[in-house]
Amino acid sequence: MGEARERRGGDSASRHEELRAELRSRGYRLTPQRQLVLEAVEELQHATPEQILQVVRRKARGVNISTVYRTLELLEDLDLVTHTHLGDRAPTYHSTSTPAHAHAVCRACGRVSEVPPEAVERFAATLLERYGFRLDIRHLAVFGECTECPQARSGEQAVTSKA
Repeated sequence: MGEARERRGGDSASRHEELRAELRSRGYRLTPQRQLVLEAVEELQHATPEQILQVVRRKARGVNISTVYRTLELLEDLDLVTHTHLGDRAPTYHSTSTPAHAHAVCRACGRVSEVPPEAVERFAATLLERYGFRLDIRHLAVFGECTECPQARSGEQAVTSKA
């Protein structure tokens, strides 16, 4: 799923305190459920609410899917997580503590690659200059076929054999 990204906040104890302070400054508490959901998002990187629930339930069996959705909504409002639609399935969430990136999604195998901002700079500049539209790269997903995918290679052979 792309290269590993350096996370801000250092070790888990300092990250925990950073989160506690951030939530407190906005009038919220860092409840155990909120902490578990955010930890699951950070662990999984690009995860659906159902995948997040599975990880959370390893430590807190009583948490249900509605708690996960409510927590994700709050964490997104606080700009601690963001979501992207990577196809026709549920949105996937990732921590805003990772560097901003777009997503390249292979339609053949489903692989998701993180794309650095500089790879879409010209596109973003064109959108702004021609259409007055400012791109939020955190929500950008482009779809195609990866060159490493056997399904993509078989499609490529079919295209080149017609030429």
